[in-house]
Order: sequence, then C-alpha cells, then structure tokens
Amino acid sequence: MQDFIDHLQLQLQKPLPGRPSEFSISPADTKARSIIPDNAKLAGVLVLFYPKNKNWHLVLIERTSLHEGDRHKGQISFPGGRHEEADESMTETALREAEEEVGVKPEKVEIIGSLSDLYIPVSNFRVFPKVAFAKEAPSFVPQPSEVANILEVPFHLFQQPEALMRMDLPISNGLILPEVPHFKIFDKIVWGATLLMLGELLAVVGDHKLK
Repeated sequence: MQDFIDHLQLQLQKPLPGRPSEFSISPADTKARSIIPDNAKLAGVLVLFYPKNKNWHLVLIERTSLHEGDRHKGQISFPGGRHEEADESMTETALREAEEEVGVKPEKVEIIGSLSDLYIPVSNFRVFPKVAFAKEAPSFVPQPSEVANILEVPFHLFQQPEALMRMDLPISNGLILPEVPHFKIFDKIVWGATLLMLGELLAVVGDHKLK
C-alpha cells in the first residue's frame, strides 16, 4: 500500500495540475474564486489518507455549528479551520484543527505535500489544503460543537468514472443551483470547495492504481 503514498508524494512535489474544469460549478464561480480580497480569512484543512480494510481512506466530516449564519453548516468538508496567530504555519493550523475536530494526533501524521490554495467567496476564507497520511487508522473522536458526523471514505470510490454526477442543488434562501457537480457518498452530497480540492487531488493521483 505504501506504493500509492510514494507516488502521491512524488506527484505533489511537481507543479500542481490545478482543478479540472468539470469540477467547477460555473464560469462565474471560477472567476469569483480567482479574486482574493486583502481581508480574506485564512484556514488550513487536512487531507488525510490512512489504511483501513486494505484500502486507503480519506476522512471527511459533516459540519455542524452553534453559530448563527454559518454558511458551511451541514456541508461535507475536510477537517480544518481558521488560522490563529499562535500557529507558526498553515500546516500547524491544519494539524491543530484536525486534532480538535476529529481527534487525530499530529505526531501520528506525516505531511507529504499541499494542494493549491482555494478562495471561498461566500465565507471569505482562503483555504490551504495539506495532504498527509497515517500508518494506522486513527481512532476518531468528533468534536460535538463542530462535527455532526465523520465519514471514512475509501479513496477508490472517488476514482470511479461514474462517481462525479450533476444535480440541481437547493441552497439557502430558496435558491437552486443548476447542474452542480458533486459526489454522493453514503447518501451525503460532496460539492463546492471540498469537491474542487478532491478534483485536484484526483488529477495529481492520475491513473495510478491503489496498492
């Protein structure tokens, strides 16, 4: 199984391929993400691979929040959160937040690279995804105030040709986004910023088969 991690680490050292166009919601959304204001808040997320049942898995979370007006409540995302002044780097932010949200111990994790940072206009966050792996499956402990559910997803599910789908997606205020690209994982819809990160991750992995 280490062969996959070695391949991924090598590919992450090369220029990143960017995000395939089929993962973008619309040209307007793509343009909005390219304009990053000076007051954008910074955040780090952890894209964590770990072995389970002879397959590499990714951990995703279903977000909850006690804060009114949270634009990401109920969405599926990678563990992570806002950068704090005490954090020495965005990697430290990602590791700290992952430990707080799902109980992953930083000393059990090895960072192997980064994906492209991503601006989220709706919440004014600039997100820095850090890719890592653990040699053993973590014992996840969700933080109730931030995490409604933990999703342990075999990575090969995202690699299937039929995995990427489209649907009209209801969002807040009765609006409906047409033909939104998404993954449906365990009856949960993965879309938006998380989908864009997964798109680039899949492009980085390429046709390499999991071993």
